[in-house]
Amino acid sequence: MNTSSLRSLCLLLALLLPALLPSWVGAKEPGFRLPDLAGREIDPLDCGGGKAVVVFFVSPYCPTSNNFGPEINEIAANFGEDFAFRFIHSDATVTAEDRARHAQLMEFMAPVLDDSAQTLAKHLGASITPEVVVVDPGGKVLYQGRINDLYLGPTRRQREIKNHDLRDALAAIREGKSVATPRTEAMGCSIVFPR
Repeated sequence: MNTSSLRSLCLLLALLLPALLPSWVGAKEPGFRLPDLAGREIDPLDCGGGKAVVVFFVSPYCPTSNNFGPEINEIAANFGEDFAFRFIHSDATVTAEDRARHAQLMEFMAPVLDDSAQTLAKHLGASITPEVVVVDPGGKVLYQGRINDLYLGPTRRQREIKNHDLRDALAAIREGKSVATPRTEAMGCSIVFPR
């Protein structure tokens, strides 16, 4: 085959290829599902008609994460009309009993999901508990990082909160504005990923 024929064939394929491919090629990847405490499969990134979904990575074994329980619940109560909330356990060592007990002790009202296969943590790049990721209906991450700046290090706590990062991000999103600081560093316990 000469160069001219090869060019013609490539041009023809470029024109015909989109019509020959199945309709799902190039479409947004379908959402995956994680089991809740009752074993029901839930899409962790479903915004439920809200402006975004707020995904908290938590652990019953992380004191820093547990200290944020009341603040997390207050944020969910304050912003629940406009956002969906999810609590995610991505530590493979957390048992179903510990997830259920933790949800009860923390008084979590939103779905608590088992991500022990770490699919969601890897997908969103989460590596700490507590870490929060806010994702819009199109799958775009609008905010990721800490809830606020109470902790300056994994166990180093300051006297008072100076920056309410998550609250500020959700208020901006609710008002249709860009998040001023879309990325912060979460402080707490590392999510252990198998090698």
